[in-house]
Amino acid sequence: MANLNKVMLMGNLTRDPINKSTMSGLSICEFGLAVNRYFKTAQGEDREEVCFVDLEAFGKTAEICGRYLRKGSPVYIEGRLKFDQWQDKATGQNRNRLRVSVDSVQFLERRQDAGEGNPQSTSFDNFGQAVPPAINMPQPAAYNPPPPYQAPAVVQDSNNVPPFDQYEEEIGDQDSQF
Repeated sequence: MANLNKVMLMGNLTRDPINKSTMSGLSICEFGLAVNRYFKTAQGEDREEVCFVDLEAFGKTAEICGRYLRKGSPVYIEGRLKFDQWQDKATGQNRNRLRVSVDSVQFLERRQDAGEGNPQSTSFDNFGQAVPPAINMPQPAAYNPPPPYQAPAVVQDSNNVPPFDQYEEEIGDQDSQF
């Protein structure tokens, strides 16, 4: 049986990221995301629905998120769902939470380059390496087909060509066989 656990979200941070680290030194960044959905009701009324999602990033991705993201920052996130279960120490009740474990993040905030005025978008993979946005990828060159083939001109020497009458009988015999 095939399995797939893939989440793609685009929205704004609901709070500043909180950076932590494990005893082994692994960086963890926790933050929240608000994803808006706009729709019309059956009566034609415009409505908005907001979904709040908890996220956590690890390693270099966590360090970059903690350094550059702030409350309100627009981001595109790819990750997977993660279900946490624990027992509350104070009440003894079983608790659970569904959150997204971030695989990659793309910063959507537009900044102006000094002097150029070009909008920028930056994304990072799991290893914290900057990934160029797809819109800035070089386009392949246009295809120009080669010119059509032209056979070289054939020059016949009329002095060396035998008269047609000589072959007329052979041609006629071959046609009658079919």
